Amino acid sequence: MRRKTSLVLLALAVFFAALSPLLRWYAFPRLAKIPANQYQDMVLEAKDATLIDYNDGMKAKKVPKVTIVQTLKGNVEASEEIEKTAGKDVVVWDGLSYVVGPDGKMVSKIPERYIFDAHTQDPVHATGESVDGDSVKRVGIEFKWPFLTEKRDYQYFDAQARTSAPIHYKGTQNFRGVDVYYFEQTIPWTKVPFPKTMPVQGITPASLAKTGTTRWYTTVRKFWVEPLTGAPVYGEELHKEELRGGTLLGGRDKVTVFAGDVKMREDYIRHTVDLVKSNRTLVLLMTSYLPWGFLSLGLLLLALSLWLEARSRRPAATKVEEPEPVTA
Repeated sequence: MRRKTSLVLLALAVFFAALSPLLRWYAFPRLAKIPANQYQDMVLEAKDATLIDYNDGMKAKKVPKVTIVQTLKGNVEASEEIEKTAGKDVVVWDGLSYVVGPDGKMVSKIPERYIFDAHTQDPVHATGESVDGDSVKRVGIEFKWPFLTEKRDYQYFDAQARTSAPIHYKGTQNFRGVDVYYFEQTIPWTKVPFPKTMPVQGITPASLAKTGTTRWYTTVRKFWVEPLTGAPVYGEELHKEELRGGTLLGGRDKVTVFAGDVKMREDYIRHTVDLVKSNRTLVLLMTSYLPWGFLSLGLLLLALSLWLEARSRRPAATKVEEPEPVTA
């Protein structure tokens, strides 16, 4: 009976020991993915910012606050259509960056479509990949880092410049109880297109081009990323835009369009941290808790199996009969 039990325990030990690496290295990369129907929004603010006033001689003025609302909406229908030819799980995010001045009026709005691999977050090039109606071909990541983010530099796509540049790993920090990787990217002064939708009626990118005036942009982009989920828990940008040259400026060399330190609003920081903590537990379950638990269970079952096998092989004790007394 002990022999049979030890064989069963040995089989279970092999099963759980084999399941441990399979769960971590085979199942996790296939199960961990961004849902195609995900929707998220975020509000950022630049307090004490500088903003151009188009109605007052295009002068740059100090304003109490500029608000940026960013939304990302999963387009399930588009992702399913792309998956037919891509041969992989694809996510399509329809995004919108909507900037509002202190008076509540629109300053700019830039839509974009971001198409990427649901598991690795690598870009997937397909029809519709765009920024503000312009077709683009992304290199590197945008919005989200891959699961199990590494301590290294990544290529990060800049929607304003329509190009990618390195975003550098700067170290590990603790942000509100979460261990995060800090990344930073600097985009030097770069000539960028005018938004298709302008805040002043009748002004278009085509009409601005005729004046010879150009738009320039620079930013220092900062992200604090939770490495297991690859989700930023906080973001910040030191953002500057200028109009340069041309007849539109009335003889001035340049005018600041917008300048400010853009930060996530406090309520969105709290919501994001709580959400990332919850998702982090799920990733830990797949990458650490279950694999190590199964391996430990396998070793325990193996030890128990060997112990029972050793007991089953131990010879049974024989009864020693005492000699009968000799009689004369």
